[in-house]
Formats: sequence, structure tokens, C-alpha cells
Amino acid sequence: TDAEVSTRKKTFAEVQTERLDQAERTVLIKCPSRLNEKKLLQYLSSHGNVKSHFFFENRGISALIEFSEKSSIASLQDAVGIPSASEHHVVPFKSRLFTFTLKNPVSQHVEEAPLRLSPQSHIPVKDLIEKLCLADSISSQMYILLNEYQLTEENIRLRFLACSLVRDFARAYFPDSTVKPFGSSVNTFGKLGSDVDMFLDFRDTGKHATKMKKGPFEMEYQMKRLPSERLATQRILSVIGDCLDNFGPGCANVQKILNARCPLVKFSHQPTGFQCDLSVSNSIAIRSSELLYIYGCLDSRVRALVFTVRCWARVHGLTNSAPGSWITNFSLTMMVMFFLQRRSPPIIPTLDQLKELAGEKDKHIIGGYDCSFVSDLRKIKPTKNTETLDVLLSEFFEYFGNFDFRKNSINLRKGKEVNKPESSPLYIWNPFEQDLNISKNVNQPQLEKFIAMARESAWILQKEDKTQQMINKEPWGLAALLIPFGKNNSSKMKNRMKGIGSETIRSLLDSLKLNNASSQQKAVGK
Repeated sequence: TDAEVSTRKKTFAEVQTERLDQAERTVLIKCPSRLNEKKLLQYLSSHGNVKSHFFFENRGISALIEFSEKSSIASLQDAVGIPSASEHHVVPFKSRLFTFTLKNPVSQHVEEAPLRLSPQSHIPVKDLIEKLCLADSISSQMYILLNEYQLTEENIRLRFLACSLVRDFARAYFPDSTVKPFGSSVNTFGKLGSDVDMFLDFRDTGKHATKMKKGPFEMEYQMKRLPSERLATQRILSVIGDCLDNFGPGCANVQKILNARCPLVKFSHQPTGFQCDLSVSNSIAIRSSELLYIYGCLDSRVRALVFTVRCWARVHGLTNSAPGSWITNFSLTMMVMFFLQRRSPPIIPTLDQLKELAGEKDKHIIGGYDCSFVSDLRKIKPTKNTETLDVLLSEFFEYFGNFDFRKNSINLRKGKEVNKPESSPLYIWNPFEQDLNISKNVNQPQLEKFIAMARESAWILQKEDKTQQMINKEPWGLAALLIPFGKNNSSKMKNRMKGIGSETIRSLLDSLKLNNASSQQKAVGK
């Protein structure tokens, strides 16, 4: 659609600014169970024009209401009362979260037209598999998966609203601060049900720079000084965490994790239904979000392949929501990007190529790292590659099933396999902090499992007889890959697994020999 194209062509910063502004004009209402939609909108319109709205299920029915003018919210707030404190005493913090109940519920016996509810979670894998079997190609299966799992317009609005509500707290202390989402909520690769990563930003957006040059004095605020930025971050998060815990309507299970590499506050935001992680501005994380945003917008195959590979990995236990030695979704996403850079012709440009296209405004040096790349999508030439997703999925498994992980690392800046700088089983260069490996946590057994699953999947896709399977009503194509491989008890499968098992054992033995050899070399070197 044209609307889709026009939203797709906006820069990352434009989209962020628009959405944050939209969130500031938005309120959230817990509705009575029997609700006449027309009556609700009629009443709200007495406070100003309602620009858009939707309903969703979250312990009852809730409505997100976007006004055209911010002033409408103040007008509505003037009309809202404080809960009567009979059994509970309340913390009198007035937010943009309201509860509406009907004054005369008895007279409402008329059957109300059922409300259209926007789903905020994706369908279970088994239902997905049924849908996939009805498609006519692997390519259309992958787009079905993408459509079921990707964030909806409504879900994105709720995410920005959650940030905006946290910002109202931060502003009590830091009137200029903003709270912005980063990571999967904004990089076009977010899946329904994923957490909201948000960060607190204090940087004045360059509006003071010009004013400061005027006049004869160098002027600055007197501010409390601390020995390190980390300590300042920890103190700010600690206070805001306490604030959310003590005063935040609907903020539950607040956990302060201040000693992590990146200090954060975790909490569950019940009115929107999200798990949230709040940290203090991390410029490099924002650049990563924008880089993925650009890749996701360049070609529709990019997101379809990433969502498919991540769903496949989750089904086979290659990824896990708990931290550990599993491959992360971020690492998998980077592996897909690398694979797409390696196609001939490439489907997406390398980071170095994006850097060459960068204009003056796109220059970003953060902590000594060059994080510059073009932000205007129109400056990037579309790919000449016309491979179908059927081909790309099969080739992805083939490529990584046979990748020389012992020798090579994955570098998105160059779009080339480069020698590993150190011996981690899986080495994926951090696109910006060039001395970091984003998959340092992955151990050898996990990598072996990934390789075995990739080989098995490539094998299934190459050997399958689609027409026969469709006639037999058996899962085919992508559907066949989303069934855990052990579940299918055909002897064929067992034999194939035997082959793979012995290959895995063989490569494990090889890598042990290799490790011994290299540790002997190291020992000799010492």
C-alpha cells in the first residue's frame, strides 16, 4: 500500500519523533465490561477531537485514545476524580491512566455491538503450522509467519505510550528528559510479546548550542559532580526505580539491577501488559537499532528471513529467553544480515558501504568508535538480486551448515569472512565496538547443535516432494522445519540424525584435535 511505502521511507529519527509526539497526546482507559463504543467516543470528544483509538484485552477491556491536541488530556484530567479511599489509601499521582465505570449499569441491558479487539500476542506455533500448510510456496509461508509475528501498528503505539508514561515520572526530577524505546520495539524486527527496552535521555537536542554562543559569559549550571558516569547512572536509575515502585500506577515487580555491565531497572507495566527494561541512554545501542531499521526497510525479504530463522531456532531450542550459552536473537539476526551481504549480487550493503554514503548529519563518533552511516534510505541503491525466499531459506541453512566456524568470523562492516581474532567458537564482530564479539557467550556444543540443525533443515528442504506431501496432508516446506526433529518418528529421520550425529561427533573430535594443536602451539609460543 502507499501508506506502507510512505511510512517505510521515513528516516529512523523521523519515525521516532512522530511516535513520541503521538504518545504524548494519548491516554489509556480501563473500560466497563459492557461498553457502547459510540457513547465512549461521544463523551471523550467533549474534551477535544479523538484522532484515533483502539481496544484491546488486558485483564478486561482497555482503550487507547489518541487526541489531536495535547490540551484535550488536561481537559479530561480536570473531569477525572481520585479513587474513594475507603479500604485503600492511594498515592495521589495523576497520570494518563484512567478507569471508567458506568454510572447506571442497570439500564444498559441492551446487547452492545461486540468491540473489535486488537491482538497483542501472536498465535501459538501449532496454529501457525496449520496456516502454513495452506500456502502455495515457501515464500508465501514465510510472509504468513512474518504477518503473524511482527509488531502491529497498535502494539507499537502501546510501546511508545509505556515509554511516555515512564517519562512523566522522570520529568518530575529532570524536566527536559525523554524516555525512548530502542532495540526490537523500533528496529522493525520486534515480535509480538517481546519486552520493551527503553532508555532515559537527558541530552538537550542541540537547542541550547546556538544560544550559548551569545553574550560575554561562559555560563553553566551548577550540578552535583560524581567520580564516574556509571555512578551517576546508578543513582538516577535507583531513584526512578523507587519512584516507579512506590508511586507508579500499574508498575509491579520492580527490580533494580544496578551492577550489570549496563545498569537497568526491570518492571512489569500492567496497564499496557509489557515487561520493561529501563536503562540510561546508550548511544551505541541506538545506532544498532537504526542500522537494523535501515536493513529491515531496504527489502521485504530481509525481515521475512530473519523472523523465519528466529522462529526455527526457538522451536529447536537453539535460542532461549534465559541468559546462557545459547545463540541470542541479536546474533542470529546478524548472521542473516551477513548471509544477505554475501549473496551475489548482495541483497543488502555492508556497513562500510553505508558509511561511505553518510552525509555531514550522519557523522557519529561515540566513545572513540566511528558509528557513522547514511540515514536517508533514498540514497541507498536497491538490490539487483531477484532470488526468491524459497531459495534464500534453503541457501541460508546450506551456507551456515558448511561455514568454517573454526577459522572464520562474521564481519558485517566488510561483508566478508575474516580470520577469527580469538578462539571463541562463534565470532560475530560487534558492528560498532569493533573489539567486541557479540556472540562471546556461545559455547562449542551450542554451535554444534546449530550446525547440525542447519544441515538437517537444508536436507529436508532439498529432498522434499511438496506435491506428495500436500496430497498426504503432511506438513511441507517451512511447516516441516517448525516441528521438532525428534518428534517425527520415521526411521528415515533417525537414520539422517545418525549421519548428522556422527558428523557432529567427527567435527567435535576434529575441533578437539585443533584445540589441542593450538594450545600446544600457544604453550610452545610461551
